[in-house]
Amino acid sequence: MTAQAVAATTRPRPARAWRAVLRLHQPALFLWGVFVTLVSAVLLWAYGPGGNAAGAAWRRKCTVDLCDWEDYSVDRYHFAFRFSEAAIDFMPILVAAWAGAMLIGRELENGTAELAWTQSVGPVRWLATKLTVPAALLTAGTTLLVGLHRLVFDTQQVPKGWNWSDNGTFEANGPVAIAFPLLALALGALSGLIARRALPGLIGGILANATATTLIGLAGPHLVPWKISVGDLKQGYEAPSGAIYGGEGAVTSTGAHIPDPCSGGEKACLAAHDIVGFYSEYHPSSQFWPLQLTETALILTVTALAVAAAFTLLRRRTA
Repeated sequence: MTAQAVAATTRPRPARAWRAVLRLHQPALFLWGVFVTLVSAVLLWAYGPGGNAAGAAWRRKCTVDLCDWEDYSVDRYHFAFRFSEAAIDFMPILVAAWAGAMLIGRELENGTAELAWTQSVGPVRWLATKLTVPAALLTAGTTLLVGLHRLVFDTQQVPKGWNWSDNGTFEANGPVAIAFPLLALALGALSGLIARRALPGLIGGILANATATTLIGLAGPHLVPWKISVGDLKQGYEAPSGAIYGGEGAVTSTGAHIPDPCSGGEKACLAAHDIVGFYSEYHPSSQFWPLQLTETALILTVTALAVAAAFTLLRRRTA
């Protein structure tokens, strides 16, 4: 067979789908790189020179309850830590908005998705690639940020102001922070498929992510059995500091736990309701990993359901 015949019968090799996704979303890829680099730099500064300066200033001029001097080393150190937490916690909102508007909604609105389906990439492979590529990049970048955040937290050089149970600190210190962007990606993509337009996809993605995040946050502490601390009438409510607190109430002479009808008040009220003590529910620091892992499992379950719904919807529309 001649070279001309071979060339005539050889079909051009289609571009790899993942490369097409990267080329199409280069601005988002660039911004993600800038985001990871910036937050990583802030955390590395807090771990190194920022933390060293804050620790030295604290040892020189501070007590447990007072730090009164014109030296902002400690303030900058705390700000860097809180800034990184805020960035990690806010990032899923941006992911949901981008996935609903740019990743899915815009392509359905412009018709470029249907064009791709008529070429070498079918609808299922198209959506799978759309989700897999950003999911891999999000997981890699967020894992790095969580590792650095945990490093700074574990080597805290100012012995005041941070608690494992704080909002933001708890999420950014473990796999929960890695799972939330994946949930945002799935919900944003599902919203874009439902809306088939960029702006409604953006709004739907943000609302769906906010709703799911709120509900998971409310359910998370209840996924692990609470520790219970009981105090008598003189001790009142007793629970260790630096914990995640749940319910509390009164204890009767039979050992029953009931809502406190007296708000810890007068003896006559307590005697009338047969109250002999009070109880508090809490999660100590020893339950950090059970809480993290069970909440992560819940997040990934909801993510899997959203992905399954997205593929089901796409199959029905392209059948």
